[in-house]
Amino acid sequence: MAGAAMCCVQLGLAASIGLSDRLGADGVAWLRLAWAAVILVAFTRPWRSRFTRSGLLTCVALGVVTAGMTLLFMAAAVRIPLGTASALEFLGPLSVAVIRGRTAGRWWAVVAAVGVLALTEPWHGGTDLAGVLMALGAAACWAGYILLTQKAGDEVSGLQALAVSMPVAAVAATVVVGPAVFAHLDWQLLLVGAGLALLMPVIPFSLELLALRRLKASVFGTLMSLEPAIAAAVGFVVLGQAPGLIALLGVALVVAAGVGVTLQPGRTRQPVAA
Repeated sequence: MAGAAMCCVQLGLAASIGLSDRLGADGVAWLRLAWAAVILVAFTRPWRSRFTRSGLLTCVALGVVTAGMTLLFMAAAVRIPLGTASALEFLGPLSVAVIRGRTAGRWWAVVAAVGVLALTEPWHGGTDLAGVLMALGAAACWAGYILLTQKAGDEVSGLQALAVSMPVAAVAATVVVGPAVFAHLDWQLLLVGAGLALLMPVIPFSLELLALRRLKASVFGTLMSLEPAIAAAVGFVVLGQAPGLIALLGVALVVAAGVGVTLQPGRTRQPVAA
């Protein structure tokens, strides 16, 4: 489920970057979230479910970080290569894994930091600082997304958490960027947006929610370690973004950090959630 989610995410992002020339990065992110909310509400009918106060608040918080993650990453991906943006965003789940892991595993954070330096090459002074900062903001949102999704999966049955969080995300995105986007919409863009919403985030977020019901957050975070490499490959094949050797080294180091945290010995295992 995690592998399929990663492939859907990166293909959806590549397609979204192509559409951003017509609608802008914020507009594409908003369109995906809006359609995702419509699709999920139509299929899950959340009003038929009962939510505890804690569960509902968790879903609302999940929606807010989902909006932040989507808007910030799209803004980063149009400024820096997809592989670089994905590797920087991956620092979010990697941080979850490192913090929740054993002390010995935290040395992998140093490896990830070296990878980030290789990706951004600050010594050249040509790095798009805004793009880097937005990708790091998306990383922080992704860390919160992982923790909140696991909590929501424990408190809310089935996919009902997404049926609440995604409309919240769409409303939050509308408040931030919606008014500036409406004038540029047409029927063609609306139809394309529906397809993008299925590819990213409806299918991958649903798969991730199901996966997180079976895994603890630290394990899930490190299982996503191949995503930067997948993003670099998709960026090269679909967008023609050929990374240099130093950038490839940076991606490899971030991926290695994720794998290293996953494979560290002596890890405490928890029962799988029912």
